[in-house]
Amino acid sequence: MPIPRRALANDLEALLRTAPERRQILRWLLAGASAPLAACGGGAEVSIGGVGSSTGSSSSDTASTVSTCTIIPEETAGPYPGDGSNYNSNGIANALSLSGIVRSDIRSSIGGATGTAAGIPLTLTLQLVNTAGNCANLAGYAIYLWHCTRDGLYSMYSTGVTGENFLRGVQQTDSNGKATFLTIFPGCYAGRMPHMHFEVYPSLASATGAANKVKTSQIAFPTATCNDVYATSGYGNSAINLAAISFASDNVFSDGTEQQMASISGTTTNGYSASLVVGIAS
Repeated sequence: MPIPRRALANDLEALLRTAPERRQILRWLLAGASAPLAACGGGAEVSIGGVGSSTGSSSSDTASTVSTCTIIPEETAGPYPGDGSNYNSNGIANALSLSGIVRSDIRSSIGGATGTAAGIPLTLTLQLVNTAGNCANLAGYAIYLWHCTRDGLYSMYSTGVTGENFLRGVQQTDSNGKATFLTIFPGCYAGRMPHMHFEVYPSLASATGAANKVKTSQIAFPTATCNDVYATSGYGNSAINLAAISFASDNVFSDGTEQQMASISGTTTNGYSASLVVGIAS
């Protein structure tokens, strides 16, 4: 008697949350079974990247619900989180304690710092859904987003921008589970593919330090778009760094990017819009 497709998908998803070596084996199995098991995603603890699908969602999507979802991978926050979990040259680095950190436009510094990050505009929308509750939208959560400049530098940490705190901000998810940020297209520094970091907090009031976060992950961007952006003025170093790295050799995305890849549209002239659905168990 054939095993029901949804039951098999549930079993595989459960196994994907076990030991790392099992997860890697199951990634290969799921990759080979992607057609019949499209509903359960293609990677370990993965999020769907689209509205009701397993691919990236378009920024023009108007649907407020998704039909299938799984948990987005837990990833490293890296050495530059600015969430109170480590230090910079001035002591504990915590952008979350800054007045004004709750904002949509994260291109400029706040709290007395005056710098603004240059680069091609990018509007990013993240939609938070509950994998333990029929993919219901998660309203009232907080998402902290941060990423590097077009030169690959992180505010608060990198030489030359330690006094800045731009490209960091917090947004509360709305009734559709969505949080939108206006920022710039990130640069590429040596050893990593272009990416953004984010943390999820159960409420805006709890978004004060890393101890309260419920998920940490990263967002990837299509290589073709990165090449287009990095061919423009100001992104020259990023173009050089991108040429020396690939998703296959990236230490975060080497196990697959399908479920963390943002869907993106736009041009270098008019700017870009990107989106991703983020699944967590709540």
